[in-house]
Amino acid sequence: MTQIISPQIISPQTAEHYRWGGPQGDDCDGWHLVRTTDLSIIEELMPPGTSEVRHLHLRSRQFFYVLEGELTIDVERHSFVLQAGAGIEVSPGQQHQVFNRSSNPTRILVTSQPPSHGDRINL
Repeated sequence: MTQIISPQIISPQTAEHYRWGGPQGDDCDGWHLVRTTDLSIIEELMPPGTSEVRHLHLRSRQFFYVLEGELTIDVERHSFVLQAGAGIEVSPGQQHQVFNRSSNPTRILVTSQPPSHGDRINL
């Protein structure tokens, strides 16, 4: 059954915030812009030199879209460098890992359907 949610303006200033990171610690920020049982849209801020742990999702299909900066994403051992205004889709079962290898912060939107939380296998 579809959730009915009253329209409201959502921004990083009003959204639920959390910290995340890869091997170097919880150096990155995330904001849940949409968080339902069917869909997750998260804005993330990655400082220079940060990354996440390589992983996959069994059910979740994801789309990574760069708002600002540069994002490197490895999908199935192929590396892609995305600039602001570009994105990439990751299918369920594909191993992937994101990196900010630039000297500037990177802001991205991560859309997951269904939500990826609880559907993650670290590799």
